[in-house]
Amino acid sequence: MAELRYTLLAEGRSDRALLPILDWLLKLQLPDVAIQADFADLSRLPHPPKELSERIRTSVELYPCDVLFVHRDADNQGWEQRQQEIRSALAKLVGGAMPPTVCVIPIRMTETWLFLSEAAIRQAASCPQGRDNLEIPPLGRLEAIADPKSLLETILKTASGCTGRRLKTFRPRERIQRIAELIEDFSPLRQLEAFQRLEADIKDVCGTTPTI
Repeated sequence: MAELRYTLLAEGRSDRALLPILDWLLKLQLPDVAIQADFADLSRLPHPPKELSERIRTSVELYPCDVLFVHRDADNQGWEQRQQEIRSALAKLVGGAMPPTVCVIPIRMTETWLFLSEAAIRQAASCPQGRDNLEIPPLGRLEAIADPKSLLETILKTASGCTGRRLKTFRPRERIQRIAELIEDFSPLRQLEAFQRLEADIKDVCGTTPTI
């Protein structure tokens, strides 16, 4: 069976939640190819590089791949500016073989893409039968949320049904990646422009990258 190995270089460990999304998108394009993912956790290095170009170089050296995904949250900068930052960093890497690279730029941050399934949120909070109103924003408003990470953490706390001492020990950040793992269909995110751009770029790469 043909295989495609990719590496995700993200801003932080919590952005591992992007891996199930990338797997889903790649499998749509390459249904007969085994997808193998690596997460470039550079924080484990004694002296992690700080500049984006060096982080990219180190990721490719430590996690060889057929396709590299570079994640940057748009935050308040906008999609185009973040894309330019990634492209500028790549332009500095001369003299070495670089795999095809895809920009992953959610607006505003990774958590924006994890609100689409109430069932997954409740299950990740270990209370799948909960009935508390979670007040999950509709998809059309997601990219306007100023701080989706904080909002998702608040919703997870509500979904847990915990109160008192149990609520104080509940760790919502530890549940965020589980939400992504539980979602089986990310197609509703196609309503969001940043997701549309990611899917289009993946289609382009899958059409030009041989699998091994």
